[in-house]
Amino acid sequence: MIDPKKHGPWAVITGASAGLGEEFARQLAPLGLNLYLVARRLDRLETLADQMRKAYGIEVQCLGLDLSAEGSDALLDERTAKLDVGLLVDNAGFGAMGRFLEQDRERLAQMIKLNCLAAMLLAHRFGNRLAARGRGGLIIVASLAGFQATPHMACYGATKGFDLLLGEGIAEEMRHTGVDVLVLNPGSTSTEFGEVAGSRGGGGMRADVVVAAALRGLGRRSSVVTGLHNKVVTLLIRLFPRSFVTRMSGLTLKRMLPRD
Repeated sequence: MIDPKKHGPWAVITGASAGLGEEFARQLAPLGLNLYLVARRLDRLETLADQMRKAYGIEVQCLGLDLSAEGSDALLDERTAKLDVGLLVDNAGFGAMGRFLEQDRERLAQMIKLNCLAAMLLAHRFGNRLAARGRGGLIIVASLAGFQATPHMACYGATKGFDLLLGEGIAEEMRHTGVDVLVLNPGSTSTEFGEVAGSRGGGGMRADVVVAAALRGLGRRSSVVTGLHNKVVTLLIRLFPRSFVTRMSGLTLKRMLPRD
C-alpha cells in the first residue's frame, strides 16, 4: 500500500504520457504525492500535469526524454536531485510483434536499451537514493510475457523476463533497507501498447485495475500478476514442459500478428 510518508513526497513516473504510466499518475495524485513525469511526448505530459495540479493541488514537473538514449538516466537523476523522491515507477517500455528474422534490428536494439538497460540504470540510481534515505518504493513494470518464451514477440518477452528477474532479485537484496520493491506483471491491458506493437489483438484488463493492484501490493509482495486468468497462466507455465508452453504461446501470438 502507498504510504505518503514513506513513498512521498515525490514520485517519478517514466512512460507517463499514456497507458499504465498515465494511470499511475492519476492514482498517485489523489494520495497527495507530487509527480515528476517523464516521457518522449512532452505535450501529453503537460496536459496531464495541468489536470493533476488543478484537481489535487499537487506539484507536477515534466521532462521530455527518450530513456533509450545514452546518458538519459544520468540526466533524469540530475534533474530530480533536489527533489525528495520516495517512489520510482519504472514503466517506460515498448514491444513489437512479428517474425524475429523479419524485424528491424535497430528497433529491436532500441527495445533492449529501453526495456532492459534503462530499467537497470534507473533502478540502480534511484535504488541507491532510496536506500540512502532509508525508505521509499521502486516499481518495475514487467509483463506476463516475461514468464515464458514468446514466439512472434521473442525480443519483447526476453526483455520482460529480464525485468522480472532483475526486480525480484533487487527486492530480495533490499528487504531490510526500508525500500519496497515490486515487479508488476500485467497481461493484456487496454492501452495503446498493442497498437504500437502492431498487434491485432484487443481488449484486456482496464489500466486502472492493473495499477490499483500494483499500489495495493507495494510493501506486501515482491511480484504481482494481475487478473485471475493471468495468475492461472503463470501456474500452468510451471506445471508443463517449457517446450509445450513455448509452442502454445507461439500459437496464441501468431493469431495476433499483423496481416501481411
